[in-house]
Amino acid sequence: MAENHTTNITAFRKKWNINIGIVIFGVVFIYLLVTVLMYLTSKHISAYEVREGSILKDNAYTGLAIRNEEVVTAEQSGYINYFVSEASKVGAKTKVYSLSPKQLEFNDTVSTDSQELTAEERDSIYLKTQSFSENYNGCSFNEVYSLRDEISSVLESKSNQSRQAQLDEMVQAGTDGLQVFNAQSDGVILYSTDGYENLTVSDVTADMLSKKNYNSVNIKNNSKVNSGEAIYKLVKDDDWSLVIPLDDKTAKNLADTKSVKVQFTKDQVKERASFQVYSAKNTNLGILTFHTSMVRYAKDRYLDIELILEDESGLKIPKSSVTKKDFYLVPENYLTQGGNSKETGVLINNNSDDAQFKKVDVYYRDTETGMVYLDPNAFDKNTTLIKPDSTETYKLKKTKSLQGVYNINKGYAVFKQIHILCESDEYYIVESGNSYGLANYDHIALVGKDVRENDIVY
Repeated sequence: MAENHTTNITAFRKKWNINIGIVIFGVVFIYLLVTVLMYLTSKHISAYEVREGSILKDNAYTGLAIRNEEVVTAEQSGYINYFVSEASKVGAKTKVYSLSPKQLEFNDTVSTDSQELTAEERDSIYLKTQSFSENYNGCSFNEVYSLRDEISSVLESKSNQSRQAQLDEMVQAGTDGLQVFNAQSDGVILYSTDGYENLTVSDVTADMLSKKNYNSVNIKNNSKVNSGEAIYKLVKDDDWSLVIPLDDKTAKNLADTKSVKVQFTKDQVKERASFQVYSAKNTNLGILTFHTSMVRYAKDRYLDIELILEDESGLKIPKSSVTKKDFYLVPENYLTQGGNSKETGVLINNNSDDAQFKKVDVYYRDTETGMVYLDPNAFDKNTTLIKPDSTETYKLKKTKSLQGVYNINKGYAVFKQIHILCESDEYYIVESGNSYGLANYDHIALVGKDVRENDIVY
Protein backbone atom coordinates (compact mmCIF):
# COMPACT_ATOMS: atom_id res chain seq x y z
CA MET A 1 0.00 0.00 0.00
CA ALA A 2 1.46 3.30 -1.09
CA GLU A 3 2.28 5.89 1.43
CA ASN A 4 0.76 9.41 1.24
CA HIS A 5 3.28 12.28 1.50
CA THR A 6 2.01 15.72 2.50
CA THR A 7 3.86 18.78 1.09
CA ASN A 8 3.44 22.22 2.59
CA ILE A 9 3.62 24.97 -0.11
CA THR A 10 4.17 28.50 1.13
CA ALA A 11 3.29 31.44 -1.20
CA PHE A 12 5.77 34.30 -1.10
CA ARG A 13 4.76 37.92 -2.05
CA LYS A 14 6.39 38.88 -5.32
CA LYS A 15 9.02 41.57 -4.92
CA TRP A 16 7.98 44.81 -6.70
CA ASN A 17 10.61 46.25 -9.03
CA ILE A 18 10.49 49.89 -10.26
CA ASN A 19 10.42 50.08 -14.08
CA ILE A 20 12.07 53.39 -15.02
CA GLY A 21 10.54 53.27 -18.50
CA ILE A 22 7.02 53.18 -17.16
CA VAL A 23 7.80 56.07 -14.80
CA ILE A 24 9.10 58.23 -17.65
CA PHE A 25 6.14 57.33 -19.81
CA GLY A 26 3.77 58.26 -16.98
CA VAL A 27 5.43 61.61 -16.43
CA VAL A 28 5.32 62.42 -20.15
CA PHE A 29 1.70 61.28 -20.37
CA ILE A 30 0.67 63.50 -17.45
CA TYR A 31 2.58 66.46 -18.93
CA LEU A 32 0.88 66.03 -22.28
CA LEU A 33 -2.49 65.62 -20.62
CA VAL A 34 -2.04 68.80 -18.60
CA THR A 35 -0.78 70.68 -21.68
CA VAL A 36 -3.77 69.60 -23.76
CA LEU A 37 -6.18 70.52 -20.97
CA MET A 38 -4.54 73.92 -20.57
CA TYR A 39 -4.72 74.49 -24.31
CA LEU A 40 -8.37 73.51 -24.48
CA THR A 41 -9.39 75.62 -21.51
CA SER A 42 -7.12 78.64 -22.06
CA LYS A 43 -7.82 81.76 -24.08
CA HIS A 44 -6.24 81.54 -27.55
CA ILE A 45 -4.49 84.54 -29.08
CA SER A 46 -4.52 84.75 -32.86
CA ALA A 47 -1.45 86.39 -34.34
CA TYR A 48 -1.12 88.87 -37.20
CA GLU A 49 2.16 89.64 -38.97
CA VAL A 50 2.75 93.36 -39.42
CA ARG A 51 3.74 94.33 -42.97
CA GLU A 52 4.46 97.57 -44.74
CA GLY A 53 1.51 98.84 -46.72
CA SER A 54 -0.44 101.88 -47.83
CA ILE A 55 -4.00 103.13 -48.00
CA LEU A 56 -5.22 105.27 -50.86
CA LYS A 57 -8.63 106.91 -50.61
CA ASP A 58 -9.81 108.74 -53.68
CA ASN A 59 -13.00 109.93 -55.32
CA ALA A 60 -13.40 110.33 -59.09
CA TYR A 61 -14.84 113.55 -60.53
CA THR A 62 -15.13 115.38 -63.81
CA GLY A 63 -14.11 118.99 -63.33
CA LEU A 64 -14.91 122.12 -65.36
CA ALA A 65 -11.80 124.24 -66.01
CA ILE A 66 -12.02 128.00 -65.47
CA ARG A 67 -9.17 130.15 -66.76
CA ASN A 68 -8.41 133.77 -67.49
CA GLU A 69 -9.22 133.64 -71.22
CA GLU A 70 -9.56 136.33 -73.87
CA VAL A 71 -11.28 135.67 -77.22
CA VAL A 72 -9.80 137.42 -80.27
CA THR A 73 -11.97 138.09 -83.35
CA ALA A 74 -11.02 138.43 -87.02
CA GLU A 75 -10.32 141.96 -88.18
CA GLN A 76 -11.62 141.15 -91.65
CA SER A 77 -12.97 138.24 -93.68
CA GLY A 78 -10.81 135.68 -95.47
CA TYR A 79 -9.16 132.29 -95.26
CA ILE A 80 -7.19 131.89 -92.06
CA ASN A 81 -3.84 130.16 -91.51
CA TYR A 82 -1.81 130.12 -88.31
CA PHE A 83 1.89 130.72 -87.78
CA VAL A 84 2.17 129.11 -84.32
CA SER A 85 1.12 125.73 -82.95
CA GLU A 86 -1.83 125.47 -80.61
CA ALA A 87 -1.04 125.66 -76.87
CA SER A 88 2.14 127.62 -77.64
CA LYS A 89 3.20 130.65 -75.65
CA VAL A 90 3.01 133.86 -77.66
CA GLY A 91 4.01 137.40 -76.86
CA ALA A 92 2.59 140.71 -77.96
CA LYS A 93 3.51 141.46 -81.58
CA THR A 94 4.15 137.76 -82.32
CA LYS A 95 2.93 136.74 -85.79
CA VAL A 96 -0.18 134.63 -85.09
CA TYR A 97 -2.30 134.30 -88.22
CA SER A 98 -2.75 135.36 -91.81
CA LEU A 99 -5.83 136.10 -93.90
CA SER A 100 -6.04 135.63 -97.64
CA PRO A 101 -8.86 136.15 -100.17
CA LYS A 102 -8.62 132.50 -101.25
CA GLN A 103 -7.37 129.21 -99.83
CA LEU A 104 -3.61 128.75 -99.87
CA GLU A 105 -1.96 125.66 -101.32
CA PHE A 106 0.47 123.76 -99.09
CA ASN A 107 2.65 120.84 -100.12
CA ASP A 108 2.12 118.30 -97.33
CA THR A 109 3.52 115.31 -99.22
CA VAL A 110 7.03 116.43 -100.06
CA SER A 111 9.62 114.55 -97.98
CA THR A 112 12.48 116.80 -97.01
CA ASP A 113 15.12 116.69 -94.34
CA SER A 114 13.24 119.42 -92.47
CA GLN A 115 10.14 117.19 -92.30
CA GLU A 116 11.96 114.22 -90.84
CA LEU A 117 11.78 113.71 -87.10
CA THR A 118 14.81 114.91 -85.20
CA ALA A 119 16.72 112.57 -82.93
CA GLU A 120 15.15 114.35 -79.93
CA GLU A 121 11.63 113.85 -81.33
CA ARG A 122 12.28 110.18 -82.09
CA ASP A 123 13.66 109.64 -78.59
CA SER A 124 10.58 111.36 -77.14
CA ILE A 125 8.23 108.99 -78.98
CA TYR A 126 10.37 105.98 -78.06
CA LEU A 127 10.44 106.88 -74.34
CA LYS A 128 6.67 107.51 -74.25
CA THR A 129 6.00 104.15 -75.93
CA GLN A 130 8.44 102.28 -73.69
CA SER A 131 6.96 103.81 -70.53
CA PHE A 132 3.46 102.89 -71.68
CA SER A 133 4.52 99.30 -72.47
CA GLU A 134 6.27 98.76 -69.12
CA ASN A 135 3.43 100.21 -67.03
CA TYR A 136 0.41 99.07 -69.02
CA ASN A 137 -2.56 97.99 -66.96
CA GLY A 138 -5.60 96.45 -68.67
CA CYS A 139 -7.85 98.08 -66.07
CA SER A 140 -6.72 101.55 -67.23
CA PHE A 141 -7.38 101.42 -70.94
CA ASN A 142 -7.68 105.21 -71.05
CA GLU A 143 -3.87 105.30 -70.97
CA VAL A 144 -3.93 104.09 -74.58
CA TYR A 145 -5.64 107.33 -75.58
CA SER A 146 -3.11 109.35 -73.61
CA LEU A 147 -0.28 107.66 -75.50
CA ARG A 148 -2.06 108.30 -78.81
CA ASP A 149 -2.51 111.98 -77.99
CA GLU A 150 1.12 112.39 -76.94
CA ILE A 151 2.48 110.80 -80.13
CA SER A 152 -0.03 112.70 -82.28
CA SER A 153 1.09 115.92 -80.63
CA VAL A 154 4.71 115.29 -81.68
CA LEU A 155 3.73 114.39 -85.27
CA GLU A 156 1.25 117.27 -85.55
CA SER A 157 3.90 119.67 -84.31
CA LYS A 158 6.25 118.47 -87.06
CA SER A 159 3.51 118.87 -89.70
CA ASN A 160 2.69 122.36 -88.43
CA GLN A 161 6.35 123.33 -88.63
CA SER A 162 6.32 122.45 -92.33
CA ARG A 163 3.12 124.43 -93.03
CA GLN A 164 4.38 127.39 -91.03
CA ALA A 165 7.66 127.39 -92.97
CA GLN A 166 5.74 127.41 -96.25
CA LEU A 167 3.48 130.19 -94.96
CA ASP A 168 6.53 132.28 -94.11
CA GLU A 169 7.85 131.74 -97.62
CA MET A 170 4.51 132.93 -99.07
CA VAL A 171 4.66 136.09 -96.95
CA GLN A 172 8.22 136.81 -98.03
CA ALA A 173 7.25 136.17 -101.65
CA GLY A 174 4.49 138.79 -101.37
CA THR A 175 1.56 136.51 -102.20
CA ASP A 176 -1.35 138.63 -103.42
CA GLY A 177 -3.81 139.65 -100.72
CA LEU A 178 -2.00 137.77 -97.92
CA GLN A 179 -2.10 139.81 -94.71
CA VAL A 180 -0.34 139.00 -91.43
CA PHE A 181 -1.76 139.78 -87.98
CA ASN A 182 0.09 139.84 -84.65
CA ALA A 183 -0.99 138.80 -81.15
CA GLN A 184 -2.63 141.55 -79.16
CA SER A 185 -1.11 140.47 -75.83
CA ASP A 186 0.85 137.70 -74.10
CA GLY A 187 -0.68 134.30 -73.42
CA VAL A 188 -1.08 130.67 -74.43
CA ILE A 189 -2.91 130.44 -77.74
CA LEU A 190 -5.82 128.06 -78.43
CA TYR A 191 -7.78 127.63 -81.65
CA SER A 192 -11.19 126.75 -80.21
CA THR A 193 -14.00 128.55 -78.43
CA ASP A 194 -16.94 127.22 -76.39
CA GLY A 195 -18.65 130.21 -74.80
CA TYR A 196 -17.20 129.49 -71.35
CA GLU A 197 -14.26 131.88 -71.73
CA ASN A 198 -15.69 134.49 -69.31
CA LEU A 199 -17.18 131.95 -66.89
CA THR A 200 -16.80 132.50 -63.13
CA VAL A 201 -17.43 130.13 -60.25
CA SER A 202 -20.71 131.81 -59.39
CA ASP A 203 -21.93 131.17 -62.96
CA VAL A 204 -21.40 127.38 -62.83
CA THR A 205 -24.54 125.24 -62.90
CA ALA A 206 -25.19 121.51 -62.57
CA ASP A 207 -25.93 121.32 -66.32
CA MET A 208 -22.50 122.76 -67.11
CA LEU A 209 -20.80 120.17 -64.92
CA SER A 210 -22.69 117.36 -66.65
CA LYS A 211 -21.60 118.67 -70.10
CA LYS A 212 -25.22 119.15 -71.06
CA ASN A 213 -25.49 121.16 -74.32
CA TYR A 214 -21.72 121.72 -74.33
CA ASN A 215 -20.28 122.57 -77.74
CA SER A 216 -16.76 123.54 -78.73
CA VAL A 217 -15.93 125.16 -82.09
CA ASN A 218 -12.48 124.50 -83.57
CA ILE A 219 -10.98 126.84 -86.14
CA LYS A 220 -9.02 124.99 -88.83
CA ASN A 221 -6.24 126.18 -91.09
CA ASN A 222 -7.40 127.32 -94.53
CA SER A 223 -11.03 127.71 -93.33
CA LYS A 224 -13.20 130.71 -94.16
CA VAL A 225 -13.82 133.23 -91.36
CA ASN A 226 -15.87 136.40 -91.37
CA SER A 227 -14.97 139.71 -89.86
CA GLY A 228 -15.80 139.76 -86.15
CA GLU A 229 -15.84 135.96 -85.75
CA ALA A 230 -13.78 134.34 -83.01
CA ILE A 231 -10.53 132.99 -84.45
CA TYR A 232 -8.47 132.17 -81.35
CA LYS A 233 -8.26 132.80 -77.64
CA LEU A 234 -5.43 133.55 -75.23
CA VAL A 235 -5.07 132.08 -71.75
CA LYS A 236 -3.41 134.94 -69.90
CA ASP A 237 -2.70 133.53 -66.44
CA ASP A 238 -0.89 130.46 -65.08
CA ASP A 239 -3.43 130.23 -62.25
CA TRP A 240 -6.54 128.25 -63.10
CA SER A 241 -9.34 126.34 -61.37
CA LEU A 242 -11.34 123.16 -61.63
CA VAL A 243 -14.92 123.09 -60.39
CA ILE A 244 -16.32 119.71 -59.28
CA PRO A 245 -19.75 118.74 -57.91
CA LEU A 246 -19.93 117.53 -54.29
CA ASP A 247 -22.71 115.71 -52.48
CA ASP A 248 -23.83 117.06 -49.11
CA LYS A 249 -21.84 114.51 -47.07
CA THR A 250 -18.57 115.10 -48.93
CA ALA A 251 -19.05 118.88 -48.82
CA LYS A 252 -19.50 118.70 -45.03
CA ASN A 253 -16.46 116.45 -44.56
CA LEU A 254 -14.26 118.73 -46.67
CA ALA A 255 -15.59 122.03 -45.33
CA ASP A 256 -12.38 122.79 -43.40
CA THR A 257 -9.98 121.34 -45.98
CA LYS A 258 -7.55 123.92 -47.37
CA SER A 259 -5.61 121.81 -49.88
CA VAL A 260 -5.89 118.40 -51.54
CA LYS A 261 -3.83 116.13 -53.75
CA VAL A 262 -5.24 115.54 -57.23
CA GLN A 263 -4.38 112.94 -59.86
CA PHE A 264 -5.29 113.72 -63.45
CA THR A 265 -6.70 110.64 -65.18
CA LYS A 266 -5.45 111.84 -68.55
CA ASP A 267 -1.76 111.33 -67.79
CA GLN A 268 -1.67 110.10 -64.14
CA VAL A 269 0.15 113.27 -63.05
CA LYS A 270 -0.36 114.28 -59.42
CA GLU A 271 -0.63 117.90 -58.32
CA ARG A 272 -1.57 119.69 -55.11
CA ALA A 273 -4.36 122.25 -55.27
CA SER A 274 -5.84 124.84 -52.95
CA PHE A 275 -9.37 123.79 -52.05
CA GLN A 276 -12.60 125.36 -50.86
CA VAL A 277 -16.28 124.41 -50.79
CA TYR A 278 -18.69 126.78 -52.51
CA SER A 279 -22.46 126.56 -52.11
CA ALA A 280 -24.32 127.30 -55.33
CA LYS A 281 -27.96 126.94 -56.32
CA ASN A 282 -29.16 123.44 -55.44
CA THR A 283 -25.62 122.07 -55.45
CA ASN A 284 -22.28 122.11 -53.65
CA LEU A 285 -19.14 122.86 -55.58
CA GLY A 286 -15.53 122.06 -54.83
CA ILE A 287 -13.10 124.69 -56.15
CA LEU A 288 -9.59 123.41 -56.83
CA THR A 289 -7.08 126.15 -57.64
CA PHE A 290 -3.78 125.32 -59.35
CA HIS A 291 -0.72 127.48 -59.90
CA THR A 292 1.05 125.13 -62.32
CA SER A 293 0.25 122.78 -65.24
CA MET A 294 -2.05 125.22 -67.01
CA VAL A 295 -0.33 124.66 -70.37
CA ARG A 296 -0.49 120.87 -70.03
CA TYR A 297 -4.28 120.88 -69.87
CA ALA A 298 -5.01 124.15 -71.69
CA LYS A 299 -6.91 122.38 -74.51
CA ASP A 300 -9.29 120.65 -72.09
CA ARG A 301 -12.43 122.32 -70.78
CA TYR A 302 -13.37 119.16 -68.85
CA LEU A 303 -10.85 117.02 -66.97
CA ASP A 304 -11.33 113.69 -65.22
CA ILE A 305 -9.55 113.68 -61.88
CA GLU A 306 -9.22 111.64 -58.71
CA LEU A 307 -9.39 113.56 -55.46
CA ILE A 308 -6.86 111.82 -53.22
CA LEU A 309 -8.17 112.37 -49.72
CA GLU A 310 -5.72 110.00 -48.02
CA ASP A 311 -2.49 108.57 -49.37
CA GLU A 312 -0.32 107.24 -46.57
CA SER A 313 2.35 104.56 -46.35
CA GLY A 314 3.54 102.85 -43.20
CA LEU A 315 2.76 99.67 -41.27
CA LYS A 316 -0.59 98.08 -42.01
CA ILE A 317 -2.46 96.58 -39.04
CA PRO A 318 -6.07 95.38 -38.58
CA LYS A 319 -8.39 97.63 -36.60
CA SER A 320 -9.29 94.71 -34.31
CA SER A 321 -5.73 94.64 -32.95
CA VAL A 322 -5.87 98.19 -31.57
CA THR A 323 -6.68 98.74 -27.91
CA LYS A 324 -5.94 101.20 -25.10
CA LYS A 325 -3.97 100.93 -21.89
CA ASP A 326 -3.58 103.30 -18.92
CA PHE A 327 -0.12 104.43 -17.83
CA TYR A 328 1.40 106.51 -15.06
CA LEU A 329 2.76 109.85 -16.26
CA VAL A 330 6.16 110.52 -14.71
CA PRO A 331 8.56 113.43 -15.36
CA GLU A 332 11.47 112.14 -17.44
CA ASN A 333 14.04 113.59 -15.02
CA TYR A 334 12.91 111.01 -12.43
CA LEU A 335 14.50 108.25 -14.53
CA THR A 336 17.96 107.05 -13.61
CA GLN A 337 20.34 104.11 -14.02
CA GLY A 338 20.72 101.74 -11.14
CA GLY A 339 23.90 100.52 -9.52
CA ASN A 340 26.59 99.30 -11.88
CA SER A 341 24.08 98.39 -14.58
CA LYS A 342 22.82 100.49 -17.46
CA GLU A 343 19.22 99.53 -16.87
CA THR A 344 16.69 102.36 -16.75
CA GLY A 345 14.67 102.68 -13.57
CA VAL A 346 13.31 104.91 -10.85
CA LEU A 347 14.05 105.45 -7.17
CA ILE A 348 11.22 104.45 -4.83
CA ASN A 349 10.78 106.10 -1.46
CA ASN A 350 10.54 103.26 1.09
CA ASN A 351 10.80 105.56 4.12
CA SER A 352 14.40 104.59 4.78
CA ASP A 353 17.71 106.30 4.27
CA ASP A 354 18.38 104.39 1.04
CA ALA A 355 15.90 104.62 -1.80
CA GLN A 356 15.01 101.42 -3.62
CA PHE A 357 15.99 101.22 -7.27
CA LYS A 358 13.36 99.63 -9.51
CA LYS A 359 13.90 98.75 -13.15
CA VAL A 360 11.11 100.02 -15.43
CA ASP A 361 10.17 99.86 -19.08
CA VAL A 362 9.38 103.14 -20.79
CA TYR A 363 6.40 102.72 -23.10
CA TYR A 364 6.43 106.21 -24.56
CA ARG A 365 8.23 109.54 -24.24
CA ASP A 366 6.28 112.73 -24.81
CA THR A 367 8.93 115.22 -25.95
CA GLU A 368 6.53 118.17 -25.71
CA THR A 369 5.53 117.68 -22.07
CA GLY A 370 8.70 115.92 -20.89
CA MET A 371 6.67 113.03 -19.45
CA VAL A 372 7.30 109.29 -19.79
CA TYR A 373 4.67 106.55 -19.62
CA LEU A 374 5.22 103.71 -17.10
CA ASP A 375 3.19 100.56 -16.49
CA PRO A 376 0.96 100.91 -13.38
CA ASN A 377 1.14 97.15 -12.78
CA ALA A 378 4.84 97.52 -11.98
CA PHE A 379 4.13 99.59 -8.85
CA ASP A 380 2.22 99.28 -5.60
CA LYS A 381 -0.53 101.77 -4.89
CA ASN A 382 0.49 105.12 -3.40
CA THR A 383 4.09 104.68 -4.53
CA THR A 384 6.27 107.79 -4.24
CA LEU A 385 9.32 108.37 -6.39
CA ILE A 386 12.45 110.29 -5.47
CA LYS A 387 14.17 112.50 -8.03
CA PRO A 388 17.83 111.47 -8.47
CA ASP A 389 20.34 113.75 -6.71
CA SER A 390 17.49 115.68 -5.14
CA THR A 391 15.02 115.60 -2.27
CA GLU A 392 12.08 116.21 -4.57
CA THR A 393 9.41 113.51 -4.68
CA TYR A 394 6.60 112.57 -7.05
CA LYS A 395 3.59 110.51 -6.08
CA LEU A 396 2.30 108.13 -8.74
CA LYS A 397 -1.27 109.13 -9.34
CA LYS A 398 -1.82 110.82 -12.70
CA THR A 399 -2.62 108.39 -15.51
CA LYS A 400 -3.27 108.67 -19.23
CA SER A 401 -4.20 106.09 -21.81
CA LEU A 402 -2.22 105.24 -24.92
CA GLN A 403 -3.51 103.67 -28.10
CA GLY A 404 -1.56 100.62 -29.15
CA VAL A 405 -1.33 96.90 -29.84
CA TYR A 406 0.14 93.89 -28.07
CA ASN A 407 3.39 92.60 -29.54
CA ILE A 408 3.77 88.81 -29.08
CA ASN A 409 7.17 88.22 -30.69
CA LYS A 410 8.63 86.71 -27.50
CA GLY A 411 5.73 84.42 -26.64
CA TYR A 412 4.09 86.84 -24.22
CA ALA A 413 2.16 90.07 -24.73
CA VAL A 414 3.98 93.43 -24.61
CA PHE A 415 2.07 96.67 -25.21
CA LYS A 416 3.39 98.85 -28.06
CA GLN A 417 2.21 102.40 -28.65
CA ILE A 418 1.06 103.34 -32.18
CA HIS A 419 0.47 106.56 -34.11
CA ILE A 420 -2.30 106.21 -36.70
CA LEU A 421 -1.72 107.98 -40.03
CA CYS A 422 -4.90 106.98 -41.87
CA GLU A 423 -7.50 104.23 -42.05
CA SER A 424 -9.75 102.18 -44.29
CA ASP A 425 -12.78 100.11 -43.35
CA GLU A 426 -10.68 97.27 -41.87
CA TYR A 427 -7.10 98.52 -41.49
CA TYR A 428 -4.97 101.30 -40.06
CA ILE A 429 -1.72 102.62 -41.47
CA VAL A 430 0.54 103.42 -38.49
CA GLU A 431 3.84 105.21 -38.23
CA SER A 432 6.99 103.12 -38.64
CA GLY A 433 10.46 103.83 -37.32
CA ASN A 434 9.21 104.71 -33.83
CA SER A 435 11.46 103.15 -31.15
CA TYR A 436 8.41 102.60 -28.92
CA GLY A 437 6.19 101.27 -31.69
CA LEU A 438 6.13 98.47 -34.23
CA ALA A 439 8.52 97.26 -36.90
CA ASN A 440 8.00 95.39 -40.14
CA TYR A 441 7.35 91.64 -39.63
CA ASP A 442 6.42 92.04 -35.95
CA HIS A 443 3.70 89.69 -34.72
CA ILE A 444 0.81 91.24 -32.83
CA ALA A 445 -2.40 89.98 -31.22
CA LEU A 446 -5.18 90.03 -33.80
CA VAL A 447 -7.80 91.00 -31.19
CA GLY A 448 -6.21 93.51 -28.81
CA LYS A 449 -9.09 93.82 -26.33
CA ASP A 450 -8.76 90.14 -25.34
CA VAL A 451 -5.10 90.47 -24.27
CA ARG A 452 -3.39 91.80 -21.17
CA GLU A 453 0.22 92.70 -20.49
CA ASN A 454 2.49 89.62 -20.11
CA ASP A 455 -0.21 87.13 -21.16
CA ILE A 456 1.43 83.93 -22.39
CA VAL A 457 0.75 83.20 -26.06
CA TYR A 458 -0.10 79.63 -26.98
